[in-house]
Amino acid sequence: MTAKISYANVEVGTELPAQAFPVTRATLVQYAGASGDFNPIHWNERFAKEVGLPDVIAHGMFTMAEAIRVVTDWVGDPGAVVEYGVRFTRPVVVPDDDKGAVIEVSGKIAAKLDDDTVRVDLTATSAGQKVLGASRAVVRLA
Repeated sequence: MTAKISYANVEVGTELPAQAFPVTRATLVQYAGASGDFNPIHWNERFAKEVGLPDVIAHGMFTMAEAIRVVTDWVGDPGAVVEYGVRFTRPVVVPDDDKGAVIEVSGKIAAKLDDDTVRVDLTATSAGQKVLGASRAVVRLA
């Protein structure tokens, strides 16, 4: 695969299509099984509250992975991501109901770099609060 977006066709400020990612308790159990991260703060409400959390929370790495999907879906090639990092600012609280939580992610080109790469800054929120800070990806375009 190669990136489907051309470096020549983007400018600083270009916005990527925003996406919303639903998260339920079932999602967290599936992620725990795939990742091997069975920390009870991600599935046991009683335990999560005993350690001072408002409720069960999504895995940080799950939240990070959902956020980068905005970039990989836009560019058309997950391998085009050269660098990616975030700072975890708030947890994604996942209530035990039919709705769960939603992670809303938007992104825009913050800088055009050398070698046909761009820096994309992402904004990820849940329940109206920013859940990732300094969320940035460097992406090689076509």
